[in-house]
Amino acid sequence: MPIENVSDTARWVAVYRAMETVRPDALFRDPFAERLAGSRGVQIVDEMKRGRSLAWPMIVRTAVFDEMIMDRIANGGVDTIINLAAGLDTRAWRMPLPASLRWFDIDLPAMTEYKAEAMRGEKAVCQYEAVAVDLTDESARSAVLTQLGTRSSTTLVIAEGLLIYLSAEQVGSLSRDIHSTPSVRWWMIDLASPILLKIMNKHWGRAVAAGSAPFQFAPAEGTAFFEKFGWRELEFRSGMDEAKRLHREMRMMPLWRLIARISPARKREEFRRMSGYVMLEREG
Repeated sequence: MPIENVSDTARWVAVYRAMETVRPDALFRDPFAERLAGSRGVQIVDEMKRGRSLAWPMIVRTAVFDEMIMDRIANGGVDTIINLAAGLDTRAWRMPLPASLRWFDIDLPAMTEYKAEAMRGEKAVCQYEAVAVDLTDESARSAVLTQLGTRSSTTLVIAEGLLIYLSAEQVGSLSRDIHSTPSVRWWMIDLASPILLKIMNKHWGRAVAAGSAPFQFAPAEGTAFFEKFGWRELEFRSGMDEAKRLHREMRMMPLWRLIARISPARKREEFRRMSGYVMLEREG
């Protein structure tokens, strides 16, 4: 199997950003994606089942997260962003961020080192810092969040492509730690439903499990899962709706939308929330 560890998933997603970048109608442009993905990333995508044809969810996710980040900066007064499991994300270099914004990428030491070497000589558009921490180490994670949180007045935490690889217990612990950081006002995540989890495991489950990165988290209660940890849903953007808006739907999606339209209201809502991009807001 091409995926050897969870960090390889970052190379996988970087290939998709590189694919989008060369399109004449690109939703975003990441001039660093191809370099960061490397030949290893291309190998991963090429060896995965429908590796290229199923690029659209990652591309849509990237574009929507870009929009939601800029909204919180412009309309929420965010002065600090903490990017958990940042992988090979290059927003601190490629987006029109304020020069005064503090951006912290947090990831495993090996990934942090690889990215630093690949981006050597490139200047971030904001105040950038990489922090090497294993997010599954609860004491180290809590200490870092506390330390970074005290350097901010209004913080947005990003967890893009992270929660799906965690257990419900790990997500709950992470939710508590983030809420314990007073400066964090918002937390942005992507969320899968149990139905989507089955689909993802059908296509890619063996590949990610072989790299000790199985798909796990897809709460039946959706964003209500986070309420007991002090978070409420501020905004939910359906992955299917956003793909249609951005003209990045998979080939059979019009048929699926037709089936949804003639289904009962409960089924339509279930379909709409099969995948989503969520802005969580602190309560209390």
